[in-house]
Amino acid sequence: MENSRLLSLVAILALAPAALFAQAFLDVEGGTAFTGYNDVRIPSATGDLVSLKTEIASAPALALRVRTGYTFGGRHTVLALAAPLNVYGSGTLARTISYQGVSFPAGTEVSSLYRFDSFRLGYRYAFVKNDALALAAGLTGKLRSADIAIWSASAYAHRGDLGVVPLLSLLVEWRFTEPFSLLLDADALASPFGRAEDALLALQYHPSERVAARIGYRILEGGSEGGGNVYTFALFHYLTAGLRVEL
Repeated sequence: MENSRLLSLVAILALAPAALFAQAFLDVEGGTAFTGYNDVRIPSATGDLVSLKTEIASAPALALRVRTGYTFGGRHTVLALAAPLNVYGSGTLARTISYQGVSFPAGTEVSSLYRFDSFRLGYRYAFVKNDALALAAGLTGKLRSADIAIWSASAYAHRGDLGVVPLLSLLVEWRFTEPFSLLLDADALASPFGRAEDALLALQYHPSERVAARIGYRILEGGSEGGGNVYTFALFHYLTAGLRVEL
């Protein structure tokens, strides 16, 4: 009986620190995305290189991101993110273009949709965590659901894509003066077949220890060439505002 009580006490003491430092959070971010460039050639060997910024001018797009996570043991955090993006464009072609085997003659009024929905699951470990500085790094698995469509009154062509991409993950938060901090939050990776970068630089205001409001700039850039006979590279600039609440 005494041994059973002792084991129970040890188990409670072992689990108590993890429970003490466990914390869930919800992070919501909204903003406007502006196209820096968006070049596509499909098929990459025979299609025409088309700019979805200038030839088919893209409008600014509203962007929403929702992320939730759970920190345990004080230093371990798991995260889940949903970040849809739909960018529409329109214009009159100055030249004939071929996209996905469909020809759009010069002088044709066309529209476009660039859809890039990102769903991520990640893990970070906090190497540094004190009142002034937090530094964490880890890995993120990204599920990419994308589609690029061009259409006119008489023709339609699109190319969809679904794939999983591994990314490196980084967070740096510096509380340079209370109640403000600077935040760098990024997922990125490059390979011979393509690259992906998603990084936020923001100024945060902390009205309490459980709440952080922010304004900032986000860059989303990347693409691929060769894989699946596709060439596509895009850059988007975001002006954002966000709120993180520890639950």
